[in-house]
Amino acid sequence: MTDAALASDLVREAGALALGMRVAGLSVERKTSVSDVVTAADRAAERLVLERLRAERPDDSIVGEEGAAHTGSSGRTWVIDPVDGTYNFHRGLEWWCSALALSDGDELVLGAVHHPHEDATYVGGPGLGSTRNGVALAPLVDVPLARACVTTYLHPPFYGGPVGEAFGRAVRGAATLRMMGSGSMDAMALAQGRVDVLVQHSVPVWDELPGAAVIRGVGGTTSRVSAGGVEWYVAGAPTAVAEVCQALTGQGR
Repeated sequence: MTDAALASDLVREAGALALGMRVAGLSVERKTSVSDVVTAADRAAERLVLERLRAERPDDSIVGEEGAAHTGSSGRTWVIDPVDGTYNFHRGLEWWCSALALSDGDELVLGAVHHPHEDATYVGGPGLGSTRNGVALAPLVDVPLARACVTTYLHPPFYGGPVGEAFGRAVRGAATLRMMGSGSMDAMALAQGRVDVLVQHSVPVWDELPGAAVIRGVGGTTSRVSAGGVEWYVAGAPTAVAEVCQALTGQGR
Protein backbone atom coordinates (compact mmCIF):
# COMPACT_ATOMS: atom_id res chain seq x y z
CA MET A 1 0.00 0.00 0.00
CA THR A 2 1.31 3.46 -0.89
CA ASP A 3 1.87 6.09 1.79
CA ALA A 4 -0.97 8.17 0.36
CA ALA A 5 -3.41 5.25 0.41
CA LEU A 6 -2.39 4.33 3.95
CA ALA A 7 -2.79 7.92 5.15
CA SER A 8 -6.22 8.12 3.53
CA ASP A 9 -7.36 4.91 5.21
CA LEU A 10 -6.06 6.00 8.60
CA VAL A 11 -7.76 9.40 8.72
CA ARG A 12 -11.05 7.86 7.56
CA GLU A 13 -10.86 5.20 10.27
CA ALA A 14 -9.89 7.71 12.95
CA GLY A 15 -12.66 10.10 11.95
CA ALA A 16 -15.29 7.37 11.91
CA LEU A 17 -14.21 6.14 15.34
CA ALA A 18 -14.29 9.64 16.82
CA LEU A 19 -17.71 10.41 15.35
CA GLY A 20 -19.15 7.13 16.64
CA MET A 21 -17.83 7.83 20.12
CA ARG A 22 -19.26 11.34 20.10
CA VAL A 23 -22.70 10.05 19.15
CA ALA A 24 -22.50 7.59 22.06
CA GLY A 25 -21.56 10.38 24.49
CA LEU A 26 -18.22 11.66 25.77
CA SER A 27 -16.67 13.20 28.84
CA VAL A 28 -14.41 16.19 28.31
CA GLU A 29 -11.16 17.15 30.07
CA ARG A 30 -9.65 20.62 30.05
CA LYS A 31 -5.97 20.88 29.09
CA THR A 32 -4.72 24.48 29.24
CA SER A 33 -7.92 26.54 28.99
CA VAL A 34 -11.71 26.38 28.64
CA SER A 35 -11.33 26.05 24.86
CA ASP A 36 -8.32 23.68 24.92
CA VAL A 37 -9.93 20.31 25.65
CA VAL A 38 -9.42 16.60 25.04
CA THR A 39 -11.87 13.70 24.92
CA ALA A 40 -11.64 9.92 25.02
CA ALA A 41 -12.27 10.01 21.26
CA ASP A 42 -9.05 11.99 20.69
CA ARG A 43 -7.07 9.37 22.57
CA ALA A 44 -8.82 6.36 21.03
CA ALA A 45 -8.44 7.69 17.48
CA GLU A 46 -4.76 8.45 18.04
CA ARG A 47 -4.19 4.97 19.46
CA LEU A 48 -5.85 3.43 16.38
CA VAL A 49 -3.54 5.33 14.03
CA LEU A 50 -0.46 4.64 16.14
CA GLU A 51 -1.06 0.88 16.22
CA ARG A 52 -1.69 0.68 12.48
CA LEU A 53 1.41 2.72 11.67
CA ARG A 54 3.55 0.59 13.98
CA ALA A 55 2.36 -2.46 12.03
CA GLU A 56 2.50 -0.98 8.51
CA ARG A 57 5.54 1.32 8.81
CA PRO A 58 7.59 -0.05 11.74
CA ASP A 59 10.76 1.85 10.82
CA ASP A 60 9.11 5.28 10.73
CA SER A 61 8.91 7.69 13.67
CA ILE A 62 5.53 8.82 15.01
CA VAL A 63 4.46 11.96 16.89
CA GLY A 64 0.88 12.54 18.08
CA GLU A 65 -0.90 15.49 19.66
CA GLU A 66 -2.16 13.35 22.54
CA GLY A 67 1.23 11.87 23.36
CA ALA A 68 1.83 9.10 20.81
CA ALA A 69 5.56 8.71 20.29
CA HIS A 70 7.82 6.24 18.53
CA THR A 71 11.37 6.76 17.32
CA GLY A 72 12.15 4.91 14.11
CA SER A 73 15.26 4.45 12.00
CA SER A 74 14.04 5.50 8.53
CA GLY A 75 14.31 9.27 8.93
CA ARG A 76 10.61 9.62 8.15
CA THR A 77 8.04 10.91 10.66
CA TRP A 78 4.25 10.61 10.77
CA VAL A 79 2.43 13.36 12.67
CA ILE A 80 -1.05 12.53 14.02
CA ASP A 81 -3.88 14.91 14.90
CA PRO A 82 -6.68 12.50 15.78
CA VAL A 83 -9.36 15.18 16.23
CA ASP A 84 -8.50 18.67 15.01
CA GLY A 85 -11.09 21.12 16.30
CA THR A 86 -11.86 19.25 19.53
CA TYR A 87 -13.82 22.16 21.00
CA ASN A 88 -16.11 22.14 17.96
CA PHE A 89 -16.25 18.35 18.11
CA HIS A 90 -17.44 18.12 21.70
CA ARG A 91 -19.91 21.03 21.32
CA GLY A 92 -21.63 19.37 18.35
CA LEU A 93 -20.27 21.69 15.65
CA GLU A 94 -19.26 20.02 12.39
CA TRP A 95 -16.03 21.92 11.63
CA TRP A 96 -13.55 19.26 12.84
CA CYS A 97 -11.55 16.46 11.24
CA SER A 98 -8.91 13.78 11.65
CA ALA A 99 -5.53 14.64 10.14
CA LEU A 100 -2.17 13.05 9.43
CA ALA A 101 1.09 14.11 7.79
CA LEU A 102 4.30 12.43 6.66
CA SER A 103 7.69 14.12 6.42
CA ASP A 104 11.05 12.75 5.32
CA GLY A 105 13.66 14.68 7.24
CA ASP A 106 12.89 18.35 6.56
CA GLU A 107 10.83 17.53 3.46
CA LEU A 108 7.04 17.47 3.78
CA VAL A 109 5.84 14.45 1.78
CA LEU A 110 2.05 14.36 2.18
CA GLY A 111 -0.93 15.23 4.31
CA ALA A 112 -4.34 13.59 4.69
CA VAL A 113 -7.49 15.02 6.27
CA HIS A 114 -10.91 13.39 6.72
CA HIS A 115 -14.06 15.42 7.42
CA PRO A 116 -16.65 12.92 8.67
CA HIS A 117 -19.66 15.18 8.23
CA GLU A 118 -19.05 15.51 4.48
CA ASP A 119 -17.50 12.06 4.19
CA ALA A 120 -14.68 13.89 2.43
CA THR A 121 -11.06 12.74 2.42
CA TYR A 122 -8.32 15.07 1.23
CA VAL A 123 -4.83 13.87 0.33
CA GLY A 124 -2.01 15.94 -1.11
CA GLY A 125 1.57 17.02 -1.08
CA PRO A 126 4.11 19.21 -2.85
CA GLY A 127 4.91 16.52 -5.41
CA LEU A 128 1.51 14.79 -5.48
CA GLY A 129 -1.09 17.38 -6.28
CA SER A 130 -4.12 17.34 -4.01
CA THR A 131 -7.42 15.49 -4.21
CA ARG A 132 -10.83 15.37 -2.56
CA ASN A 133 -12.26 11.84 -2.55
CA GLY A 134 -9.85 10.97 -5.35
CA VAL A 135 -10.79 13.91 -7.59
CA ALA A 136 -8.04 16.44 -8.30
CA LEU A 137 -8.48 19.87 -6.76
CA ALA A 138 -8.04 22.87 -9.04
CA PRO A 139 -4.88 24.98 -8.77
CA LEU A 140 -5.13 27.75 -6.21
CA VAL A 141 -6.00 31.19 -7.61
CA ASP A 142 -3.55 33.85 -6.41
CA VAL A 143 -5.10 36.98 -4.89
CA PRO A 144 -3.79 40.06 -3.07
CA LEU A 145 -4.71 40.57 0.58
CA ALA A 146 -7.20 43.30 -0.33
CA ARG A 147 -9.31 40.65 -2.10
CA ALA A 148 -8.63 37.85 0.37
CA CYS A 149 -10.83 36.09 2.91
CA VAL A 150 -8.60 35.45 5.94
CA THR A 151 -9.20 32.60 8.37
CA THR A 152 -7.63 32.48 11.82
CA TYR A 153 -7.88 31.11 15.35
CA LEU A 154 -7.04 33.81 17.88
CA HIS A 155 -8.27 33.59 21.47
CA PRO A 156 -9.71 36.79 22.98
CA PRO A 157 -6.96 37.07 25.65
CA PHE A 158 -4.51 37.73 22.79
CA TYR A 159 -6.49 40.58 21.21
CA GLY A 160 -4.53 43.15 23.18
CA GLY A 161 -0.78 43.66 23.60
CA PRO A 162 1.95 42.90 21.04
CA VAL A 163 0.25 39.76 19.69
CA GLY A 164 -3.02 41.58 19.08
CA GLU A 165 -1.21 44.51 17.50
CA ALA A 166 0.62 42.21 15.09
CA PHE A 167 -2.62 40.43 14.25
CA GLY A 168 -4.38 43.74 13.64
CA ARG A 169 -1.68 44.77 11.19
CA ALA A 170 -1.97 41.42 9.41
CA VAL A 171 -5.73 41.46 8.82
CA ARG A 172 -6.40 45.19 8.52
CA GLY A 173 -5.96 45.10 4.76
CA ALA A 174 -8.02 41.95 4.15
CA ALA A 175 -11.41 41.85 2.45
CA THR A 176 -13.00 39.83 5.28
CA LEU A 177 -12.18 37.56 8.23
CA ARG A 178 -13.48 34.19 9.47
CA MET A 179 -12.79 32.18 12.66
CA MET A 180 -14.06 28.60 12.47
CA GLY A 181 -12.02 26.60 14.96
CA SER A 182 -10.04 23.91 13.10
CA GLY A 183 -6.74 24.70 11.44
CA SER A 184 -6.72 21.62 9.22
CA MET A 185 -10.33 22.17 8.13
CA ASP A 186 -9.52 25.82 7.41
CA ALA A 187 -6.65 24.57 5.25
CA MET A 188 -9.03 22.30 3.31
CA ALA A 189 -11.34 25.26 2.69
CA LEU A 190 -8.32 27.18 1.50
CA ALA A 191 -7.21 24.38 -0.83
CA GLN A 192 -10.67 24.51 -2.45
CA GLY A 193 -10.65 28.28 -2.92
CA ARG A 194 -13.30 28.96 -0.25
CA VAL A 195 -10.91 31.15 1.77
CA ASP A 196 -7.59 32.61 0.67
CA VAL A 197 -5.10 32.88 3.52
CA LEU A 198 -4.69 31.34 6.98
CA VAL A 199 -2.82 33.14 9.76
CA GLN A 200 -2.31 31.86 13.30
CA HIS A 201 0.41 32.03 15.94
CA SER A 202 2.14 29.28 17.95
CA VAL A 203 1.02 26.47 15.63
CA PRO A 204 2.33 22.97 16.52
CA VAL A 205 3.34 20.56 13.77
CA TRP A 206 0.15 18.46 13.99
CA ASP A 207 -1.93 21.58 13.32
CA GLU A 208 0.35 22.75 10.51
CA LEU A 209 1.68 19.89 8.41
CA PRO A 210 -1.43 17.98 7.23
CA GLY A 211 -3.01 21.15 5.85
CA ALA A 212 0.27 22.58 4.60
CA ALA A 213 0.85 19.52 2.41
CA VAL A 214 -2.59 19.79 0.78
CA ILE A 215 -2.20 23.56 0.30
CA ARG A 216 1.19 23.13 -1.35
CA GLY A 217 -0.30 20.44 -3.56
CA VAL A 218 -2.58 23.05 -5.19
CA GLY A 219 0.15 25.66 -5.58
CA GLY A 220 -0.24 27.56 -2.32
CA THR A 221 2.64 28.65 -0.13
CA THR A 222 3.35 28.46 3.60
CA SER A 223 5.60 30.62 5.73
CA ARG A 224 6.61 31.27 9.33
CA VAL A 225 7.52 34.68 10.71
CA SER A 226 8.17 36.09 14.19
CA ALA A 227 6.17 39.10 15.37
CA GLY A 228 4.76 40.32 18.68
CA GLY A 229 6.90 37.86 20.62
CA VAL A 230 5.41 34.75 18.96
CA GLU A 231 5.91 32.79 15.75
CA TRP A 232 3.14 33.00 13.16
CA TYR A 233 2.17 30.44 10.55
CA VAL A 234 0.78 31.88 7.31
CA ALA A 235 -0.50 29.79 4.39
CA GLY A 236 -2.45 30.21 1.20
CA ALA A 237 -2.42 32.37 -1.92
CA PRO A 238 1.20 33.42 -2.49
CA THR A 239 0.61 37.17 -2.86
CA ALA A 240 -1.68 37.36 0.19
CA VAL A 241 0.76 35.27 2.26
CA ALA A 242 3.63 37.62 1.40
CA GLU A 243 1.53 40.67 2.32
CA VAL A 244 0.43 39.17 5.63
CA CYS A 245 4.02 38.33 6.56
CA GLN A 246 5.11 41.89 5.76
CA ALA A 247 2.24 43.33 7.78
CA LEU A 248 2.94 41.11 10.80
CA THR A 249 6.47 42.44 11.07
CA GLY A 250 5.43 46.03 10.36
CA GLN A 251 7.08 46.10 6.94
CA GLY A 252 3.79 46.53 5.09
CA ARG A 253 2.82 49.86 6.66
